[in-house]
Amino acid sequence: MRDCPVNGWRSHLPPAISPSMATETMKLIIFDIDGTLVDSQDFIVEAQRRAFTAHGMSVPDRDACLSIVGLSLTEAFTTLVGAAGPVTSLADAYRSAWHEMREDKSFAELLYPGALDTVAELAKRQDIVLGIATGKAKRGVTHLFDRCGWHEHFATVQTSDDHPSKPAPDMILAALKETGIDPASTFMIGDTTYDMEMARAAGVHGLGVAWGYHAHDQLREAGAEAIARDFTELLALIS
Repeated sequence: MRDCPVNGWRSHLPPAISPSMATETMKLIIFDIDGTLVDSQDFIVEAQRRAFTAHGMSVPDRDACLSIVGLSLTEAFTTLVGAAGPVTSLADAYRSAWHEMREDKSFAELLYPGALDTVAELAKRQDIVLGIATGKAKRGVTHLFDRCGWHEHFATVQTSDDHPSKPAPDMILAALKETGIDPASTFMIGDTTYDMEMARAAGVHGLGVAWGYHAHDQLREAGAEAIARDFTELLALIS
């Protein structure tokens, strides 16, 4: 069994579908990662602290550090320091800090309680196809999937390596094209306004989660149709 940061499990997902196999009864459930499946806030804040410290710059407060979760690194640091700041260098320093911290057992990206069971439950359903749309790079997604055994669970994975940053709709549009599932049957699950704005721009349903980094009223204003208080409620909303 792979080393996963919460209780281990085993389940199976049918092979990824082709667009020709999609039916009107199938749903595409697209998950964000940081703040939705993974409680990475301490990891993110520390990596930002190291990046800013390496540049001799003041470290933003915790709320500011977490406010940009979901954006690509370039967009995130542009938001924090402005376009005239050392955006590229900060992003590179952040990546380096992240990789160093992964090797340090005192740091861990923990899954939120219920995340493993929820993915397992949805993966078993024949009417559900799972996807990922994240500001993480492919390398980060691969690392998470390796730890949790998720490679066969998600039929479509969209990352910041191949698309503009959220809230641009490109990630969702690519997932729709890959799976052939209708936007009306697609749900974007996320914790930030960027996720909800992306969902609205792509013409799919946006479902917020209460345990992430943006407040309820922000999610509602950004287009969340509902906000789940826990994974049990999220499953009910999807169903």
